[in-house]
Amino acid sequence: MRPITALGFSLCLSLVAAACVDDGSSASESGTGSGEGGSTDARSGWRELAPIAGGPRQEHGVVALDDKVYVIAGAGGDQLNTGRVEIYDPGEETWSEAAPLPMALNHPNVAAAGGKIYLLGGMIGEFPWTAVGDAFEYDPATDAWTELDPMPEGTERGSAAVGASGTKIYLAGGLRSLSPQFQDTVLAFASYDVVTGAWETLPDLPEPRDHVGGAVVGSTFYVLGGRANGQGNVKDTVFAYDLPAGAWSTRAPMPTARGGVAAAVKDETIYVIGGEGNEEPGSLGIFDDNEAYDTARDTWQVLAPMLTPRHGTGAVAVGSTIYVPGGGTQQGFGLTDVAEAFRP
Repeated sequence: MRPITALGFSLCLSLVAAACVDDGSSASESGTGSGEGGSTDARSGWRELAPIAGGPRQEHGVVALDDKVYVIAGAGGDQLNTGRVEIYDPGEETWSEAAPLPMALNHPNVAAAGGKIYLLGGMIGEFPWTAVGDAFEYDPATDAWTELDPMPEGTERGSAAVGASGTKIYLAGGLRSLSPQFQDTVLAFASYDVVTGAWETLPDLPEPRDHVGGAVVGSTFYVLGGRANGQGNVKDTVFAYDLPAGAWSTRAPMPTARGGVAAAVKDETIYVIGGEGNEEPGSLGIFDDNEAYDTARDTWQVLAPMLTPRHGTGAVAVGSTIYVPGGGTQQGFGLTDVAEAFRP
């Protein structure tokens, strides 16, 4: 494997899914939401953070590692793909920069496992975008990316549902291509072992999904919401894959069908935040919804909405707080540097 550092990096042209790993930590945030209809607690639990230091970002990956929040790749403020990696420290409430990826891409599939960060495929090119299977490992001890063997030929995709359990990272669904005329959403499901470097093909999703939430709770991998072959084809489905049994089942649907969602895990609850595909007048095509799925009870709860509605972002829990950095403030492009935190 070849180590790659921050030196000698150059951006490529063009414009998530992300996995959520709670590494533990505590942060002292309190809700200071702006409220709706004169109520001071309509958005209780939310607060605004310092904006992303490097500027607006959309269609990026978000993971937690060592009690810090990493914002990885995506579309930068100039609407070109970026390989920038920025870190938010909840304890210090500051942003810093890590070594960039050796390539620029959007809709990366990212997860943290074994004390490192993994990027397994994404999308490149000037719009329309195409999927690539390039794979990299980030070691925070050396602040360096190492190039791994690529995804098996024919399985390249971005915007998959991603989850991590033990030494394995799971990828379900995703996009092979994305343009206004054609969006190739896939059924594929596979795992990658970060120790052996081996890929395993698993049973396909019940239905194709992209721009979808993914999370592992206990021994179950969840695929939440998303869309299929177009921004308007949003879904409320929840599919659950029993990792030991190797079988899919269907769970209680989300209260609000959405694509382009962010998903974070805290304890046995999955929080599905924001999204795209809103047809309500004045919505700009996006959602501020914040809904919590109790995996033990198979029930949903509607929580305080986001301060800033967004899609094309990621969410991750560090300690008792969920962090949601960047995203799009209108359907399609509308990238922002806004970062917010929610404490249930």
